[in-house]
Amino acid sequence: MAPPKRKRLHPRKIIGVTSVYLVLIVYFIIIAYPLFWMITNSLKETSEIYGNSWALPTNWLFENYVTAWNRGISSYFLNSVMVTVVTCILTVFLSALGAYGLSRFQFKGKTFLLIFCLGGLMLSPQVSLVPLYNLIQSFGIHNTHLALILPYVAYRIPFTILLIRAYFLSIPKELEESAVLDGCTHVGVFFRIFLPLSVPILVTAMILTAYFSWNEFMFAIIFIDSESLKTIPAGLMQFRDALETNWGVLLAGLTISAAPIIILFLCMQKYFVRGLTSGSVKG
Repeated sequence: MAPPKRKRLHPRKIIGVTSVYLVLIVYFIIIAYPLFWMITNSLKETSEIYGNSWALPTNWLFENYVTAWNRGISSYFLNSVMVTVVTCILTVFLSALGAYGLSRFQFKGKTFLLIFCLGGLMLSPQVSLVPLYNLIQSFGIHNTHLALILPYVAYRIPFTILLIRAYFLSIPKELEESAVLDGCTHVGVFFRIFLPLSVPILVTAMILTAYFSWNEFMFAIIFIDSESLKTIPAGLMQFRDALETNWGVLLAGLTISAAPIIILFLCMQKYFVRGLTSGSVKG
């Protein structure tokens, strides 16, 4: 029996697919090459960086990472981890509660709350910097991690609520009705049905929140004065001054600061893609 003939692709389709792959490859090179340059130069001496920054290191100085860690990156790193983790937990949990109420309950002022969330997306942090600084001073939380966590949560909640609400609207109401008929309360429905079914969008919201809070710079340098409480973005600025011209160690510190978010995204990219695509047909 003769094997089935393979269908030949139309030349236009081949050209289209090839063009897409070429664009993706070029985009990958644009994104990946700066990271590759930073990592390779973090393993060099300062003189070698100035002499030939485009070549691979002649001597691979892995001790640059040890030096960077011991010179202060360790404390900045731990501060960033604590601020980011607390911000992600509070933002995602509060946003999920708000999204559940806006997607499953009918009450007066619901439309106003949705518009209010949209208005929160239009508010720039830079515009509210002065009143926010005065507010933090009046609360007595200046130069504490709460001075970063509370603004981060406040600025991420509007977008996260709208993101999770769109996903909640795609969950069939029959599941909720069946659970209520079986005696489950609305709180039980939220924790036992909505949260387990919404893992992709919750992970997506957590990644986006972590990316924002980990890399935020303006609040970190204004609301925190103590060196022991600084996060990585603000700490690296002081780190550069302390190291003067030791660019190899500084680049090692930058690599350490970038690694967690890159690793987080690579490990969670499956949920990230599913979270962005699921629930997008309703809103």
